[in-house]
Amino acid sequence: MTLPAPRPGIMDIKPYVAGSSTAPGAKKIYKLSSNESALGMSEKARAAYEEAAASLHLYPDGGASALREKIGEIHGLDPSQIVCGAGSDELLQLLTKAYAGEGDNIIQSDHGFLVYKLAALSCGADARFAPEKNLKADVDAMLDLVDERTRIVFLANPNNPTGTYLPESELRRLREELRDDVLLVIDAAYAEYMEEKDYSAGEQLVDMFENVVMTRTFSKIYGLAALRLGWAYCPAAITDVLNRIRGPFNVTAPAQAAGLAAAEDQAFVEKNRAHNREERDYLQQQLGGMGLEYVPTYGNFILVKFLSETGRDAECVRAYLKEGGVIVREMHAYKLDEYLRVTIGPRDANRKFIELLNQKFSRD
Repeated sequence: MTLPAPRPGIMDIKPYVAGSSTAPGAKKIYKLSSNESALGMSEKARAAYEEAAASLHLYPDGGASALREKIGEIHGLDPSQIVCGAGSDELLQLLTKAYAGEGDNIIQSDHGFLVYKLAALSCGADARFAPEKNLKADVDAMLDLVDERTRIVFLANPNNPTGTYLPESELRRLREELRDDVLLVIDAAYAEYMEEKDYSAGEQLVDMFENVVMTRTFSKIYGLAALRLGWAYCPAAITDVLNRIRGPFNVTAPAQAAGLAAAEDQAFVEKNRAHNREERDYLQQQLGGMGLEYVPTYGNFILVKFLSETGRDAECVRAYLKEGGVIVREMHAYKLDEYLRVTIGPRDANRKFIELLNQKFSRD
């Protein structure tokens, strides 16, 4: 019997594995594995979500018009060039589906977000990885990989999982040295945490060039990860392409309602940003005091390096933390075996993490 067969290459894809959320035996769980909002969500967003429950029998606005208008108002962007999606992941996959195919390739930094590779493989394209310098994307290395089959260059800025970023000047240089027919996708999922003066999320490049797209998410600082809500700011021609291939009702009505309320509550965003700043400084100070190496971060997570010796290596530390109820993210899939990625979480979770680390290293 002949069964339906997937397209060649599909079965070679290793499914994305999300951060763990369970710690059997622990009295209390502190999840620091998925870069989720430390302060949860805006109460205004929660109320809007609950109110939307009364209309679950109705289809959502297929164009997410009110949400796009609000996003445009907050960021000073043309709403007609904004496309909303079921998380920025959907938009990254749609962009790859639209612009890359069999025999093509996409380029990303060596330790860049894994979804880019998965999106490429699902379309029959190859993923090329540019070496980084000090765990930071290298524009020259990325440009060196561009050939006649390159269709998309993906750049997470700041990057997950390293937490490093490229300044606006380097972003612009990357674009200016790309061919006009190569799409540059700037994944700015953590842009709301950025306070550095030389940083740009990429809006200006979208306005200046016809081959740049910026993606954003409501999953991080807005705390709406469960609703799967993201958006892309694109040149008009690319907006048209995405609207042709996305699902007609790809963003649910509750997600739109909560997203609109969350976007309006910028006081919550600032509160979350301030919390992240304070707790990031605390964690980095404590890690340094223990003699542990970490990558100075610009997101809501920290990449921490551990020794390779047995008992003090990343896997042993991860297991020890899990026994104590603190769940962090291992980095094998990102070729960073000596590291653990730790979300900057609520204050009590961060304190518990440091407490367990101190216990671990004082006992060894």
